[in-house]
Amino acid sequence: MNIEYVLPTEIEKRSFEIIGKELEEMGITIPPEQEPITKRVIHTSADFDYANTMRYSTGSIAKAKELIKNGASIVTDTNMALAGINKKTLAKYGGQVYCFMADEEVAAEAKERQVTRATVSMERAAALGFPVIFAIGNAPTALISLYEMMEAGKYTPDFVIGVPVGFVNVVAAKELFLNSNVPYIINEGRKGGSNIAAAIVNAILYNIDK
Repeated sequence: MNIEYVLPTEIEKRSFEIIGKELEEMGITIPPEQEPITKRVIHTSADFDYANTMRYSTGSIAKAKELIKNGASIVTDTNMALAGINKKTLAKYGGQVYCFMADEEVAAEAKERQVTRATVSMERAAALGFPVIFAIGNAPTALISLYEMMEAGKYTPDFVIGVPVGFVNVVAAKELFLNSNVPYIINEGRKGGSNIAAAIVNAILYNIDK
């Protein structure tokens, strides 16, 4: 295989060209409004399965952009996702990124109640009092907690990006929101991760005026 010499500033552009070409060769067409997000997820993971498993509720991308333009913040379930989200671009619209998972008070409360830190973190997020987009890439318990609050009439998320990765409760947790009325972007199945959650948020940010 020949080495392809590409300028550092052109690497991402070239990567997306390759992704587009390979999708075309596979006979896969992604709806135009979803294309920037799904392609960035593939770019992040080098996994073309996402072209077939990403799910978007009707009007979800427009809704996410509207929320961000109106100052919504992001709550994620890992510091890795927090680090990967473009906070500078989000701040232009008045939003911030939050992750409560490493807070000592969250850990202490979770231990006392014998629940996960993700559960307590989602409760903290629900009490923020302003619009929030949840970007969940690791803990299915976070999705389950949000759903249980919604079912109890305590809190309804404005938007859910649900891409936790793993084996325990991952598929079932995603399906809770696939069957809900909450706007969502979700990857069906076991795949996902903090990097995928961050990639989805960034794709929305980078294409917010398109």
